This record gives sequence, C-alpha cells and structure tokens, in this order.
Amino acid sequence: MLSKYNAIDIEAALREETPPPPFPPAHDRAAWEAIRQRMGDRLVNEYIQQAEADAQRPIPELPATLYLEYKRIGRREGYETPQFERRAMLASMTLAECLEYKGRFLDPLLNVAWATCEESSWSLPAHQSVLTDMDFPVIDLFASMTGLQLAEFDLLLGAEMDPLVGKRIRYEVDRRLLGPYLNRHVWWWLYNTEGRRVNNWTAVCNANVVGAAIYLEPDLSRLAEIIARAARSLDDYLETFDRDGGSTEGPGYWSYGYGNYVVLAHLVEQRTNGRVNFLDGELIRSVSQFPARTLLSHNLFVNFSDCDRHVSITPGLLAYLSRRLELPDLMALARQQHGRSVRTTRDNLTWDLRNLLWDVEADGPRFIPNRQDWFGEMHWMIARFNPEDPDALVLAAKGGHNQEMHNQNDVGSMIVQVRGEAIVADIGRGRYTRAYFGPERYQHFVNQSLGHSCPVPNGQQQNPGEAFAARLLGHQATTDLDELVIEMKDAYPAEARLNSLKRTVTLRRDAPRGWVELVDSADFSGGPGTLDSVLTTFAAVEIEPDYVLLRGEQGALRVKYEASVVTPRVEQMTAVDLAEGTTDVNRVIFAGAQPAQQITIHLRIEPV
Repeated sequence: MLSKYNAIDIEAALREETPPPPFPPAHDRAAWEAIRQRMGDRLVNEYIQQAEADAQRPIPELPATLYLEYKRIGRREGYETPQFERRAMLASMTLAECLEYKGRFLDPLLNVAWATCEESSWSLPAHQSVLTDMDFPVIDLFASMTGLQLAEFDLLLGAEMDPLVGKRIRYEVDRRLLGPYLNRHVWWWLYNTEGRRVNNWTAVCNANVVGAAIYLEPDLSRLAEIIARAARSLDDYLETFDRDGGSTEGPGYWSYGYGNYVVLAHLVEQRTNGRVNFLDGELIRSVSQFPARTLLSHNLFVNFSDCDRHVSITPGLLAYLSRRLELPDLMALARQQHGRSVRTTRDNLTWDLRNLLWDVEADGPRFIPNRQDWFGEMHWMIARFNPEDPDALVLAAKGGHNQEMHNQNDVGSMIVQVRGEAIVADIGRGRYTRAYFGPERYQHFVNQSLGHSCPVPNGQQQNPGEAFAARLLGHQATTDLDELVIEMKDAYPAEARLNSLKRTVTLRRDAPRGWVELVDSADFSGGPGTLDSVLTTFAAVEIEPDYVLLRGEQGALRVKYEASVVTPRVEQMTAVDLAEGTTDVNRVIFAGAQPAQQITIHLRIEPV
C-alpha cells in the first residue's frame, strides 16, 4: 500500500515542491493572533499561567542512579516522571511564548531545550535498562518523540533562540535518531519478523523519527530514503488492523499509535504538496473511525487488552481526520472529548500544538454511536440498547486469541455498562513494571482469564498463545438483538478436559430497558467436570436467593440465576495493582451446583 512510494519518486517530490511550513513560526504574528482570537482569553490565560509556573520551577534532575532504578527494582516511574515533566515544561512555555511573544519565556526554554540535548539517553529505562552506550543510542518511543518535539520547538522559536541551539538540536537528532534509523538494522519495531510482529511502536517511532527529519534533514536524498523506509515499515503496521478497521490494542493505543501515524501522514503530505499520501484508501477510513465505533457511552470506550478504563482520545486528532477524510461523526466525537483544561492535556509539544491548531468546531450535532458494531476478524461485538441514550444498556464482548497485541488472556470476555458505568467491567491494564512485560506477565491477575468475565472449566484458566483461541460459531445483529456465539475449548489447556465450551452472549431489546443473556455450555471428556461462570466488577455485590445485585456508583445490574443449577459466591481480590491505581476487584462466581458431564449456566443480566 505505502511501499509504492519509492525513494526516487519521493526525492523528486521533495525537490520540486517547496511548501510553507506546516505550522506558523512564532514570528508570524498574524497567524498567532488569529489563533489567540479563536482560543479566547480564558484558554490563552490558562496556557500562559501554566507556563509562568513552569518558568519558575527548577528543571527536574535525571541522575544515573534514577535511570538504573528500573534495572534494579523494576520501577519505571522514578525516572519517567521527571523526564516527562521536562517535556511538558518545553511544551507549555513554547506555546505560551508563541501566544504572548514577549520574550520572557525564552531563557527558561533555552535551559529546558539545552538540558534535553544534554540527556545521556532520550529512551526510557524500561526500553534500554542499562546506562547509555553513547556509541549506540537506542530509538524507542520516547527518544523518537523527543526528536520531533525538539524539531517543532525549533520551527516555532528557532529564530528567537541563539543559532547554536538549532545547531545542537540538529546534531543530537542526527546522532540519536536519523543515523541509527538508516544505518542500524536492529529495530524490532521496523518490520514483521518470524519472531515478532509489529504494533503501535512501529507507528510512533517511524512517525517521530521521520517527522524530525522532515524539519531538520537538509540532504533531500537522505530524507527521501528515510521516508521510503518508513513507508515500507508502516505497511506492516497497517496490517495489524482487521478488515473492519479494528485494533486488538484497543482505543487507547489507537490514539497513541494511529495518532502518530496521522502526524506523519500530515507532515509527509504537506511537505510533498500531496504527492505522497498516507491517508488514502478504505482501510484508512475504517481505521480512522475505530474510536467512534468502540465508544460505549459517556466517554467510556471498550477497553479489552492493555487499555485503560478511562481513555481520552485527542480532540485535535479527531478534528483533523474529520476534515481530511470528510467524516463528520469524528468532529462530533471530538466535541464530546473537548473542553478539558490545559493542565490535563499538558503532555508534549507535538500534541499540545496540534490540539491548538487542529481546532474542534464549537457547534454541531451531538455524537450518537451506531446501534451495533462488529469487527469480524477480532470477534469484537458492541451492542447498544439505545445509542441516543447515553445511560442505556451497552454490551461489549469478544472472542479472539491469547497472543493479541498487548495481550491479556481474555477470550470470551465481556463488558456490561449502564448509566455510563461499566458494572460488569474489564478491569483495565496493570501498572507497567519490568515484571509486567517479562516472563511473569501472566502471574498478574489483570492479565489472567481469572481477571476477566470468562468461564472457568475444571478450575482451569486460559493459556497464553495464538493457539489458545475462540472459534466463531455465529454473530447476528438485528433490530431485536445482537448475539455472539463462540466455541472456547481451545482457549484452555488439556487439563480442562473439554469436548466443548460454548459461550453465547446476547443483548436483547424485548424489555423496556433491554437485558443481556449469558449462556455457558460445557461438555467434558473423561467423566464429570465443573464449570464456573464469572463476572468481574468493581461494584458492591449483594447475593439474594435467586439473583445477585451489582450496585455501582451510578448504575446497578440484577443478575438472575437458576438456584437449582448454580451456587453464587463472591471472591474479592484486594489491592489489584492497576495503571489507574490500586483497588479491589470482585469476582462474582456462578458455580455449577454439581459436577456433571454436561453443564449449562444461564444468566439474565438486567438494569435496575
């Protein structure tokens, strides 16, 4: 798809096209005054006040011992927090200077930019682990992102800084990123290989390395080679999406990975006056609509795999895609995501800049999701009882396999939301540590099938690996119901002794507020077996003779069961270490009352 763009044709476009910069430098006061007018005084003042605070703060220190903390004890936050804070300071003061243009942030910016260039490594300890070998800089997510942030800082304020700052930025970007990108063939994220498949890293690293090169590389032959290499690499990235535009990494990593892909597509298209187009084709249109199709309601998205429970999609990204691809629903979704304070969006210059300049239209229709969405290759079903009512019942369920990107063992998992709260919840991703991505990954409760609303046959949990998968038996989406039927026996080890484990999950619209039907049917080999159907929840649990009440903060669900068939109980998992904080999780277990050759558990889940 993208590899049709070769270095020869790219170089010709680079030499023949001389467009203006993609964003106005600070000295273009007419452009920045127009930006100020569009923002309004309140938001402008918010940016400037944040920059004033940053200008008074010392630059956080990054000692070598802090870098080694990850290697020694597996902790990431010690080094990452101050390094992220440096980038946030660069962003806030750069944009404030562009908006105000009084020069009072230039010296603090000089110090932050120079300190960034002085860092021994731009890569995170989690991706490098040892102290930096200056002869072999590592290109990871954060190193590449730093390169583009410095390049855009140079675009915006380079003319106002000492010329040696720009020279230093070019030296460091070339030494750390451009040279290693072209000359070293050690980057696992560049292409699919027999041992490893690409993921969001491919989009992020390519986008930021190539973006920095577009701004800073004077040799057009070399720049063409860099863009051509990225085009070939990004073909592999686009293959990670299913034919309906879905990503098993979920909406959070869509915003991160595909968001950076869009950053690159914009820069390449702008630099070549449209002659190199990375946003062409039906797959791109489908991928671009993924967040709109995975919204549950109330700004909560489907969060299977390593995806946070609370995801914020960058409004500027949605606004740009809406205009560029003529997808009005994305502008409506952008409005729904918009309106946050600068402090909550203060992150890095790349996205803070685009959130200002890829502006969201203030007026327009409210975003209303589809009644039903289906991603066939991933086996993701999202069903909404009434998409016009954000408080209405919503069901998300999946099949898939257990070697998906950012995998959790969650074949057959499900989410049931009402009143904007996931009562039957996917609990999200764990706190990222060395162990979380190491051999101990599936010792973490959050990554086990025990940490999901998955059945437990004969006390066995699912195994990791692509072979441990669901087989799609059926899917239907009608006015009256949405239904997913999967065979799950292959997701479990031989010790489960399964001839079959069929799960049917259905959202039915034949009641005033709808209801969800869950049916698990097991057939065992070699004698009687046991079966538990499990619902994971953060809600309070009350067990009654023929139903279980799950009472959340906004909504509640009643789960009716057949008392002659199952016995319910609650198992509380305390202090689960999630990315969003440590919390308790309840496993509501509906256990088959007696071992049997064949067991069917039927649950009716309805709003209260």
